[in-house]
Amino acid sequence: MIAGHILTPGGFVRGTLAWDGGRITRVQGEPVAEAEVRADHATPLLLPGFIDLHVHGGGGADTMDAGDAVARLAREHVRHGSTALLATTMTAPLGEIEAALRALAPACAEREHGAARVLGVHLEGPYISPDKLGAQPPFARLPSLAEILALHAIAPIRLLTLAPEVAGSLALIPALVGAGMRVQLGHSAATYEQALAALEQGASGFTHLFNAMSALHHRAPGAVGAALAHAQHAEIIPDLLHVHPGAIHAALRAIPGLFCVTDATAAAGMPDGEYRLGRQTVSKCLGGVRLADGTLAGSTLTMDQALRNLVAIGLPLAQAAARVSTHAAQYLGLADRGRLVAGAWADVVVLDAGTLTLRQVFAEGEFVAAAPAG
Repeated sequence: MIAGHILTPGGFVRGTLAWDGGRITRVQGEPVAEAEVRADHATPLLLPGFIDLHVHGGGGADTMDAGDAVARLAREHVRHGSTALLATTMTAPLGEIEAALRALAPACAEREHGAARVLGVHLEGPYISPDKLGAQPPFARLPSLAEILALHAIAPIRLLTLAPEVAGSLALIPALVGAGMRVQLGHSAATYEQALAALEQGASGFTHLFNAMSALHHRAPGAVGAALAHAQHAEIIPDLLHVHPGAIHAALRAIPGLFCVTDATAAAGMPDGEYRLGRQTVSKCLGGVRLADGTLAGSTLTMDQALRNLVAIGLPLAQAAARVSTHAAQYLGLADRGRLVAGAWADVVVLDAGTLTLRQVFAEGEFVAAAPAG
């Protein structure tokens, strides 16, 4: 049992939270205003564990490395409060993607001690536009339902990013959704009309909104315009490098279920230097990760810093917490994560109310030492 200011679906309470067998058994306390919560630096904050649906790496490990890479990145990110995540692939030759998924499958089946729960795979490529690769290697390919389902049989694909303007993509969306995948639009040069058609076919989100997609122009709204006009959900990277705070606020006003992702690379949690992002060599310097030509290539962001960034640009704490946890859980249809209620998994982050730095992390009730501040 732990005590503090607990964020429940109904707001903050001052009280206690208990669990057994990895699941919350009781949350009790008296309501308290958020202003009082933030002013009381002596009482810890208890928030739902963070959920990151776009993670390429961390702690020096890259998902495409196969081997124990996913275990290493899951151990790194849980220390920053991400109690659940999707291991995210890169565009690569099909054999390399298959090898990465085979290595991921055991981690998807069972959570390792001291690690985040790997909820499944985010397949970010290869079914994207060769004209909007961003930092993806040049191995984009046309989509095939049989090929995707074969990959899904190796390890569960929970999210799949595709470019709707690529030949054959639109027709596949209903079958992919029927197979249990969320389809997101990204790495795409789609027109507004093509993006809207994909949403009408069953696509339900946008991958790292604003980045590597056709931009908003008042006479050619592009994929960004379709997202702002019609999307219920979208990812956004709040490292304050990928997206200007003003654009984040615009997305927050327009998209009810906007949720934060890190798009973290192997450089997350590591010193400046060179790292791998799939087949690419990337450099970490001055808080960012870039290709040799200066292109942003994922991030070094962790979800605890994402929370602090959202609060720093003006979001109330409860709203910021929803964007790094609850909305992602709802998007994947997970009623027992992203919420501190009886019956949910005991995924809990304990923070200092003044600095919003992590004090403790509990993943499915297991204590995990938080990463040192800074």
